Amino acid sequence: MNQAKNVLGTTLKLCGTSPTTGFYRDGCCHTGPDDRGVHTVCAQVSAEFLEFTKAQGNDLSTPMPMFGFPGLKPGDRWCLCASRWKEALDSGFAPPIVLEATHEATLNYIPIDVLKEHAIDL
Repeated sequence: MNQAKNVLGTTLKLCGTSPTTGFYRDGCCHTGPDDRGVHTVCAQVSAEFLEFTKAQGNDLSTPMPMFGFPGLKPGDRWCLCASRWKEALDSGFAPPIVLEATHEATLNYIPIDVLKEHAIDL
């Protein structure tokens, strides 16, 4: 996992540790065979996105201590499913993303030009 690449073709960077994100809870948007949701997009979540995803049945803002999940607040960085980010994009609620921390597997779902339009690290 250490040699994973981002969508820019360079080494995948840390997405977030407060709270710790990633399918593998290592702070990075790594993916693998167990990650059916493809949690590869490093997003800086917004209030609008959190409301949108909650309405879609994926509540990321409510704390769930039994799973060690503190709940997200606007400004937190989180590894989102590529399909959920694309769904939010199509609905007008896509949060900004960090390209250096977004796994290259995302390119199987979303073109690089679209990702760059929403990048906060360009």
